[in-house]
Amino acid sequence: MKKVIAIIPARYASTRLEGKPLKAIGGHPMIEWVYRRGVSAVGKAVVATDDERIAAAVRSFGGEVVLTRGSHLSGTSRCIEALEHIEAEHGERYDIVINLQGDEPFLDPHSVATLIAAFDDEGVEIATLVRPFQQGEEVSNPNAPKVVVDVQGRALYFSRSVVPYERNAVGYPYLKHIGIYAFRREALLRLPIASPSLLERCEGLEQLSWLYYGFVVQTREVTDESLSVDTPEDLERVRRQAAHEVF
Repeated sequence: MKKVIAIIPARYASTRLEGKPLKAIGGHPMIEWVYRRGVSAVGKAVVATDDERIAAAVRSFGGEVVLTRGSHLSGTSRCIEALEHIEAEHGERYDIVINLQGDEPFLDPHSVATLIAAFDDEGVEIATLVRPFQQGEEVSNPNAPKVVVDVQGRALYFSRSVVPYERNAVGYPYLKHIGIYAFRREALLRLPIASPSLLERCEGLEQLSWLYYGFVVQTREVTDESLSVDTPEDLERVRRQAAHEVF
């Protein structure tokens, strides 16, 4: 049986909503919602942060936290440091690492199970989720990255642009990328964090470097995605939704 851990990168600084992980939702900090969903999904969750305020909040509700460097440029990089620390400190070795987004308090644990199932294929190194664009959604929105996949559901390309360009009106089923990742341990530790590709720097999507350097990124399709918090308006929306969610 695969040994799985969920790591939740969490930063205090944010251009649009400072202190986001500590914002209260239904009487609990957002990071606690995410942490509890992570534990529910895989049994073991750890918050990785460079901020003592977040660390203190996690400890206050009995969660596990690792303090990391403040110099990380991505959540994935922070996950790597946290994993190395956890394995060294506890003498453990995990098979699969889930990178949970710290701003999605209502994550469906079934979505995580869908990701983990992708690793039944021994050729899969990284897995992520996608869903069809829904009616009324703007496919051209650059903040909603698109993904093109092959016949096996393996990612060919991610883009903020509309890909493929539909020269002929064939009704292409565009897929939206949902930014939750799962990694085989060995793949995570081999990621080219220090050598971002030109494609990554162009589009601002780190997963393009993974494709560029030859990693296999398997997608799994789900029908919906959880609410994420990026702005004060998003926060108010999830606060209203909290009354309908199980804590």
